[in-house]
Amino acid sequence: MKNYREELKNKKRIVIKIGTSSLTHPETGRLNLRKLEVLVREITDLHNQGKEIVLVSSGAIGVGAAALGMNGKPKELEKKQACAAVGQARLMMIYQKLFSEYNQTAAQILMTKNTMVDNLNRKNAKNTFEELLKLGAIPIVNENDSISTYEIQFGDNDTLSAVVAALIGADLLILLSDIDGLFTDDPNTNPDARFVEVVENMDVHFRNMGKASTGSRVGTGGMATKLTAAEIATAAGTDMIIANGADFHNIHKIVDGDNLGTLFAAQSKEEFYLIDYIERLL
Repeated sequence: MKNYREELKNKKRIVIKIGTSSLTHPETGRLNLRKLEVLVREITDLHNQGKEIVLVSSGAIGVGAAALGMNGKPKELEKKQACAAVGQARLMMIYQKLFSEYNQTAAQILMTKNTMVDNLNRKNAKNTFEELLKLGAIPIVNENDSISTYEIQFGDNDTLSAVVAALIGADLLILLSDIDGLFTDDPNTNPDARFVEVVENMDVHFRNMGKASTGSRVGTGGMATKLTAAEIATAAGTDMIIANGADFHNIHKIVDGDNLGTLFAAQSKEEFYLIDYIERLL
């Protein structure tokens, strides 16, 4: 079998997606600052190796809800948007502070589905990413939850991260969440569920393994959204890994070729057109 893990050492442009549950304390919903410090150090060290890093960070609504004294994430759209407005500002303030300690420049990019579907917006977004990466900045991406409505939202950052990876031609997409990777069934309910180390071809068999559920009460993406992300990323020519975000040191271990998480091998499709995938899958 092709040694996919060894090839990860040579990846130059990497998108890393962090779920809300990996960033916050489960008891309070507030940010886990020790973990954030590790995350920023890991990303900075990859950057220091000459790699280009884009971080897709969830957490704005959860952080805002905790700051506003709410118990968990609200269900009403207007409350979610208010929480996002508060939480996104707090999140970026902390990212800016932590990255500046390592002499790194963080940049904020907020997107909606309209950013990608509209040809001019998509071109402008791509140019912005390219320029930021050229200048050595680390783009931090999130959905623009404070203005996004059902019609123009991606709905989860798993999909958003795959769309970003496809847009900028990333070599690798790492999804860090509260699961170890892909199993043949839900390991929480089926003790016979087997772990899948490598997926060489995202066919119907693997797509059907997706369950529209998540073990986290704060996140929005379950395995179904991660497999949608894998379908987009691999078709665009990007390797993708789903791994556990309990320990952010896993980031450098993955890039060093350690056998962590489930690896979805890139299967570039000549007919790949990002807009088709967005309209078909979202």
